[in-house]
Amino acid sequence: MNYVRSKCLLVIAFFILHIFGSQVFAQDTVRITAFGYQPNSRENAVPFIIKALAACKTKARPVLVFAKGRYDFWPQYSAEKLYYESNTDVIPVRYCPILIEGFKNIEVDGMGSDFIFHGRIQPITIDSSDNVLVKNINIDWDIPMTAQAQVKAVNNEYLEIEINILESPYIIEDDKIVFVGEGWKSKMSEGGIMEFDKTTGLIPPGTGDLSPLGDDYEMYKAKEVKYGTVRMYHTFKRKPAVGNYLILRHSARDHAGGFVINSKNIRFENMNFFQTAGLGILLQYSENLSFKSVNFIPNKNKNRYFSGHDDGLHFSNCKGLVTVDSCKFLGLMDDPINVHGTSVRIIKKLGDKKLLCKFIHEQSIGLSWARPGEKIGFIENDAMNTFGTGIAESFTVLSPTDFEITFKENIPTGTDAGDALENLTWVTDVEIKNSFFGSNRARGILITTPGKVVIEGNTFESSGAAILIAGDANNWYESGAVKDVLIQKNIFNDACMTSMYQFCEGIISIFPTIPKADASKPFHKNIRIINNVFNPFDYPVLYAKSVDGITFSNNYLKRSTQYKPFHKRKNMITLEACKNIQIFNNKMDDKILGRDIKLINTTIRSLKIDKKQSIKIEN
Repeated sequence: MNYVRSKCLLVIAFFILHIFGSQVFAQDTVRITAFGYQPNSRENAVPFIIKALAACKTKARPVLVFAKGRYDFWPQYSAEKLYYESNTDVIPVRYCPILIEGFKNIEVDGMGSDFIFHGRIQPITIDSSDNVLVKNINIDWDIPMTAQAQVKAVNNEYLEIEINILESPYIIEDDKIVFVGEGWKSKMSEGGIMEFDKTTGLIPPGTGDLSPLGDDYEMYKAKEVKYGTVRMYHTFKRKPAVGNYLILRHSARDHAGGFVINSKNIRFENMNFFQTAGLGILLQYSENLSFKSVNFIPNKNKNRYFSGHDDGLHFSNCKGLVTVDSCKFLGLMDDPINVHGTSVRIIKKLGDKKLLCKFIHEQSIGLSWARPGEKIGFIENDAMNTFGTGIAESFTVLSPTDFEITFKENIPTGTDAGDALENLTWVTDVEIKNSFFGSNRARGILITTPGKVVIEGNTFESSGAAILIAGDANNWYESGAVKDVLIQKNIFNDACMTSMYQFCEGIISIFPTIPKADASKPFHKNIRIINNVFNPFDYPVLYAKSVDGITFSNNYLKRSTQYKPFHKRKNMITLEACKNIQIFNNKMDDKILGRDIKLINTTIRSLKIDKKQSIKIEN
C-alpha cells in the first residue's frame, strides 16, 4: 500500500513539475516575432531587438528566441556607445544593434538564422553582464568590408581582375580602385592584397605580407574595361595565377563582430562569422569565456575565399578560464586567436608611490587598466625582466593615453622612466582543443599570458607560424610572459610557414621582443612541446628565444616535398638565450632538413638530448 501511495505521489509530483516548469520556461521565453518583426522582411530589426531586450529585463532567466530566417540590421536606431576597444581603431561612436548590457542569466538563440548587417556596425555587444549564452547565429554582410576579385589576365603591362559588383561596388578615383558601401567609401589598404588558390583555398607560398603583386603594387593605375572588370596597369614584381582570387583589403578596423567587456561566464556556441568590420570577437576585462563550434570561415554559398576583416578570437586583459573547442578558422585577414595583456610605459615618477604612465600603441588606449587592490608588475625595458611588483591603490585617467597610478607601498628601487608596467591580476588560463586553423593571413595562435595554457588536438595549416609566443613592451605592448604552456597531440601540416609574416621564425615561434636578451634571466618559462606530428617542407620547426625550461619530446617529424624551402633560417631547431632544455625521443624521417640544433647565447650544458635522435648541435 505504501509502495502504491509513494508511486502515486511521484507521478503527481512529476506532472506538477512538468506543468509549472513548462509555464516558467514559457514565461521566460521572449520571441522577437511577438514584437511584430517578420523574418526575411528585410526590415531593420534593431527597434524590435530593443523592445525584446527590454522585455527580457523583466524575466528571471530570459531566453530570446529568433525564428529561423533572415534578420537585417542597420546603424540607424542602434545604441551609440563610446568604447575604447583593444587593438582597434579609436572612433567616437560604436554602433551596437544588439546590446546585452547589465544582464544576469540570458540566452540568445538564433535558431540557425542569418543576421545580415549593413554599414559600419558591431553586431553583438555584451557589457557588464554575467552568465550569457549566444548561439545558433550566422553573421554576414551583403556588402562586406573586404573585397574579392578573380584574376582574369596578367602580363607585363597590366593585371585584369573581375570584381563582384553586387558585393563590392566601387568607383575609380584618382586612378585607384575605391570601394563604396552603405554610408562609407574606402580604398585598398597599404599592403592590403592577399592571394588565395582557386582550387586548394590556400594562400600561395611566398606571398603573404610580401604581397602577391610585389612591394610597390600601390603604384598601379586603374582603368575600367567595363563595370566589374578593371585593368591595373603597372609592371608588377610578382604575378598572381590566372583564376586565383585576390582579397582586396580595405576599410578601418573599427567595429568588432562581437565585443565583450566587464563581463563573466560568457558562452558562444554554434556560430558562423562570415565577415566582420574589424576583429572577430574581442573580449576585454572579462572572465570565464567559452567558445564551442564557433567558426570564422568564408561564406561558400557566396563563393568567398575571405572571412573576417582581422583576427578571429581576441582576448585582451582577461582572467579566469578561456576555452576554445571544436572551432574553425579559415580565410581571416589576421591571426585566428590572440591572447595577451597590455603593458604601459612609465613616463615619470611623481613620488615614492605614484607614477605617470602612458598607453603607447594607438589602437590600445583609454583602457580601464587598473583598479584598487590589483597586482602590478614592473618590467625593465631592455631585458624585459620583472624586477618588482606592487598593489594599486588608485588609478586616475588624465586623457585617453595618459594616467596616474598610485601604489600602497613604495615603488620598487630602480624604477625608471621608459620601463613598463603590466597588470598581473588580469591573467587568464587558456585551453584550445580540437580546432582547425586553416590558411589565414599571418599566424595561427598567439599566446602571451602567464596563466596555464593547453593547446591540444588541433590541426594547423597556418600560412605563417602555427603558434607564436611573443610578448613585448617596446612595439605592440602586448604583455604576458608565459609560465606554463603545454602543446601536445597536434598536427602541423606542410601548409604551415609557407609565407612570411612578423615574428615567424619557425612552425612554433617563441619570439618575445627583447632589445637585450639576458640568458641568465629568460623571459618565458616552462614550455612543453610533446607528442605532436610535424610535416615540415622547410628547415625551421622550432625557434625559441629567452626561455627557461623548454621540452621538445616524443614528436614525429616527416618531411614534405610539396613546397620549396625558402626560409632564411637553415636549422631545424634554434635556441637563443635559453636554458634548461630537454630534447629527447623524437622520431624523424631521413629527409628532414637540417636535423640539427643551433645554439645562440645558449650553453651546451643547458641542453639535455638523447643521442638516438642523431641530431647535430651547432654551437
